[in-house]
Amino acid sequence: MNGQSGGFIREDPWRIFRIMAEFVDSFETMSQVGPAVTIFGSARLPPTDPFYQHAVTIAKELAKNHLAVVTGGGPGIMEAANRGAAEGKGKSVGLNIELPFEQEGNKYANVPLNFHYFFSRKVCFVKYSLAFVYMPGGFGTLDEFFEVLTLIQTQRIPRYPMILFGHEYWDGLWKWSKEVMEKRGLISPGDLDLVTITDDPQQVVEIILDYKRRVGPPDEIPKTLA
Repeated sequence: MNGQSGGFIREDPWRIFRIMAEFVDSFETMSQVGPAVTIFGSARLPPTDPFYQHAVTIAKELAKNHLAVVTGGGPGIMEAANRGAAEGKGKSVGLNIELPFEQEGNKYANVPLNFHYFFSRKVCFVKYSLAFVYMPGGFGTLDEFFEVLTLIQTQRIPRYPMILFGHEYWDGLWKWSKEVMEKRGLISPGDLDLVTITDDPQQVVEIILDYKRRVGPPDEIPKTLA
């Protein structure tokens, strides 16, 4: 038996229990939250940034309309969205991740959860949300965007609203997607129509509320990743 397989026998079965515990704890909490919207974005944008202020506005309006707001629980846009939800007297969920730098839980999440594993955290973002808003962000935001978009494109989850906020930030990516990926047939015609790009916070809220009205009360909203 080599050292690698020996390490598996000693460590990996116990790691499975840790993963299970993370899912059990998070599912138990998130199942009580109700209809939610996840807002993604950079941890690095300060409160003085206009996108921070827009995130506060969007989250506050969603909370006023009885929608929980879910974020990654950290600073920047995540803090802004949790802040808006808290100021709107709603459920402000922060799914914080343990990182060696940058990530630290913000004080505005009134439903905090801590994760060790990225993949279990990602499941909770998607499983309990009926819409997704993407403010400007880095690799993490792009990762979450393309992962959720792929789930919708492949019909693993329903066609939830996918909203990119900020033409200035997102138009370049969308132009490349159309002129390179779509032109070469690497995505299908219409795939880019799964996403809305806007600069209007009120339009973000209206798109989400319209979807909520069309699908019915909370118990009729299609479940994800069942």
